[in-house]
Amino acid sequence: MEKTLAELQREVDQYISQFKEGYFSPLAMLARMSEEVGELAREVNHSFGEKPKKKDEADNSIELELGDILFITICFANSLGIDLTEAHDKVMHKFNTRDADRWTKKDTD
Repeated sequence: MEKTLAELQREVDQYISQFKEGYFSPLAMLARMSEEVGELAREVNHSFGEKPKKKDEADNSIELELGDILFITICFANSLGIDLTEAHDKVMHKFNTRDADRWTKKDTD
């Protein structure tokens, strides 16, 4: 079953709301997001770059690292009252207007 961004935001909020600590501060979440992006970079480098994993390294995946980034992004948005569907719509509008002719479009014939 596919979930909407609003459903994902509610699901994460229900999870976080069960803990007294609640959401971390924006600065702490930015640090956490940076950490997760670093872990994604490491996985991408192992899979597509010139740096193979060491034999004793954990077997993470790009999928799981992207999931971690999505989770912290949702936490960040929730903590600041940002509707990610609305944010996505604004970004897509920007790309469809400002960057409409930036890339070479595929032929649709």
